[in-house]
Amino acid sequence: MPLNIQDQFGQIDIYVFDQILHGNITSGMRVLDAGCGHGRNLVYLLRQGCEVFALDADPDGVKHVRKLSASLQTGLPAENFRVGLIEQMPFPDEFTDVVMCNSVLHFARDDNHFSSMLSELWRVLRPGGMLFCRLGSRIGMDFEHIQGNKYIVGDGQEWFLVNEEMLMKLSREMNAILVDPIKTTIVQNRRCMTTWVLRKQP
Repeated sequence: MPLNIQDQFGQIDIYVFDQILHGNITSGMRVLDAGCGHGRNLVYLLRQGCEVFALDADPDGVKHVRKLSASLQTGLPAENFRVGLIEQMPFPDEFTDVVMCNSVLHFARDDNHFSSMLSELWRVLRPGGMLFCRLGSRIGMDFEHIQGNKYIVGDGQEWFLVNEEMLMKLSREMNAILVDPIKTTIVQNRRCMTTWVLRKQP
């Protein structure tokens, strides 16, 4: 019996799904989900035979992803799924074809923390590989400013928010190729979520 869409894809982020539809994430690729949570973006990739690695600071999330991988009989070792910090990832340079970092970077404490996380995401990506980031931004809405790049978003949380100028400047500094134009979704009176997808120059 064929799988229904939810079983096949899980609770995948629509913008990760978009990269799959465009052929930017395919079976057989090595994919690292940095800040994987409970693995909502990994169901389809595990099913399709990607060599999946995942990292999260929450041990419960990592435990869940290990169980998910085992339940799908991927044959991947439990050591692929690790507890750790994005700014100190235990993976070698140029390790993976795709790095996904979904809804994590806006929890940076300050500019230095943000830069440390981004540097690690880029370090472990091989030349020609793709970095997918989805993060909070100030593109399209105004927020109460705290200091630096920290703002209070609609639900009262303090987030580190980027803008388009900052993302374009970082793209140039990294000598990266924009895979897609920067895209932002405005969630009514709450937040702006921006998708930033880069390819590392070969």
